[in-house]
Amino acid sequence: MCGIVGFAGTTEAAPILLDGLERLEYRGYDSAGVAVLSEERGLQMKKSKGRLKVLRELTDDGRSMTGHVGIGHTRWATHGEPNDVNSHPHLSQNGLVAVVHNGIIENYLEIKEYLIAKGICFRSETDTEVVAQLLEYYYSNSGDIMSAVYKMLDRIEGAYALGILCVDYPDRFIAARKDAPLLLGYGKDCSFIASDVTAILKHTREVSYMADGEVAVVSSAGIRVFDAMGREIEKERHTVDWDVSAAEKGGYAHFMYKEILEQPEAVRKTMHPRLKDGRVVLDDLKMTAEQIRGFRRLFIVACGSSYHVGVVGKYNLEHLLRVPVEVVLASEFRYADPLVDENCLVIVISQSGETLDSMMALRLAKKLGARVLSIVNVVGSSIARESDDVLYTWAGPEIAVATTKAYSTQMVLLNMLGLYMAELRGTVAPEDYAAVVGGLEALPAQMERVLENTGTIQYLASRYFNHNSVFFIGRNLDYALGLEGSLKLKEISYIHSEAYASGELKHGTISLIEPGTLVIALGTYTPLFDKAMSNVIEVKARGADIVALTTESRRADMEKTAGNVLTVPDAHRLLQPSLGIVPLQLFAYFVALQRGCDIDKPRNLAKSVTVE
Repeated sequence: MCGIVGFAGTTEAAPILLDGLERLEYRGYDSAGVAVLSEERGLQMKKSKGRLKVLRELTDDGRSMTGHVGIGHTRWATHGEPNDVNSHPHLSQNGLVAVVHNGIIENYLEIKEYLIAKGICFRSETDTEVVAQLLEYYYSNSGDIMSAVYKMLDRIEGAYALGILCVDYPDRFIAARKDAPLLLGYGKDCSFIASDVTAILKHTREVSYMADGEVAVVSSAGIRVFDAMGREIEKERHTVDWDVSAAEKGGYAHFMYKEILEQPEAVRKTMHPRLKDGRVVLDDLKMTAEQIRGFRRLFIVACGSSYHVGVVGKYNLEHLLRVPVEVVLASEFRYADPLVDENCLVIVISQSGETLDSMMALRLAKKLGARVLSIVNVVGSSIARESDDVLYTWAGPEIAVATTKAYSTQMVLLNMLGLYMAELRGTVAPEDYAAVVGGLEALPAQMERVLENTGTIQYLASRYFNHNSVFFIGRNLDYALGLEGSLKLKEISYIHSEAYASGELKHGTISLIEPGTLVIALGTYTPLFDKAMSNVIEVKARGADIVALTTESRRADMEKTAGNVLTVPDAHRLLQPSLGIVPLQLFAYFVALQRGCDIDKPRNLAKSVTVE
């Protein structure tokens, strides 16, 4: 969601902060600001509504602000409208403290009323300002900044990642976290904090991940970390092996298009270390074969596109494992009184590993006795650390808000997990096992074939980009595929789009079909191709325009009914969605391009959702 970056070093902080914030733009934001400290000029702060270019103009690209220590923030409005006053950083009444914050302070109204009664005046509508004001209140009474920080943290409730400047300490700043991502970066004669590693990759690859309740004091001399009790601790350091160029556009117009094209290689990186001599080998799993054989029920818990991965996974894992699989939105799981116990495996899927709803669901599942396995991309993320087992997708950084390669790698890895568990449970025949493995090995090259032929997709996008409502229809795995195809279209083009199971059309939805309605008909799941075709005929008879997606072997059959046909190579039926999603991503991209949308940063959306 919002982005944080902090710097302490021997060079000017503001230009580095602005550069870091620019690399966090993809997370979504509507305002930005920086605060810098120096002994000569004290605390300097600039913030504004709008894009970073406004902040760059206000600060002359950072040159108008002097100081070697500073914090920066990109805000996505939650409490208070997006404007200059509600932008971060927030300053305390007497100007002693400046704060940037990701998350939500749940009891801010109670604290605000308490402080107002003490004569403190508030400037903004935000929950974050209470942190700055409360901290100054405690600091003014004690004169000890660390004591004041701990008292403030003890009083606030909710989720937070905090960067804190105090004018009396111009050589350092303070960081704290609870239920919101924040990492520490170690450079040469400089130190960093960031909500995402992409903000600091240009300067360092050596990082630590803050845990809940920890507080860090950050200076050019290094970083000292303290636990919730104030005891100094040593943090494990990790080396980030992402290629810096992977977080840059590399000549492409948009990150999303670049990341669509990166999918074959991303899938290779996810699969190949885990495919050995025709077998799926998951050395990173700690659960035993006995535990795998003992599971009586599986839950897949996720949000957004990761949830759609789970819908594909439900079909495939039930087929492979012959146990019930329930897919639950993370935001619903913790409030649904789920029937989870020690005989259940809960699979949590999250690209960032910091999604708050998924984190809360994970903790509930563990409390209820289930074993938790997570599929995430970010090494050392909160969900990864708190899971019993973790499988990393190794997809590299994904910058566009609309996920592409994270979705594809999650789906492949979940299929591999299903195959691995099925072999141990004895629920997959050897010939079927070999067929799926062969399909996995062929998948990256097949994806490359799809990406080599985009002309027809571009043409169809130019023909249908002005539609205001689009329906995706399909059966079984095609229905699951349609959910993600529809989401891609709506989130970057702002076209109203919905996915429906084809068999449900006659139960109400078909009343919405009128002449000229665009229907994306999915027919890649060959066992139900004929039934899918009957639904295509139904909507065509009511005047719908059809864009169909099927396999190469079924092109001729589809063309008998649909005039516009896209195809993907034939694959093992469990893996067909991995190919089918590529043209749907491209269609969404080219439609959004035609409509002049901000493709990498769609309005109102954020990359990592760290609030409920």
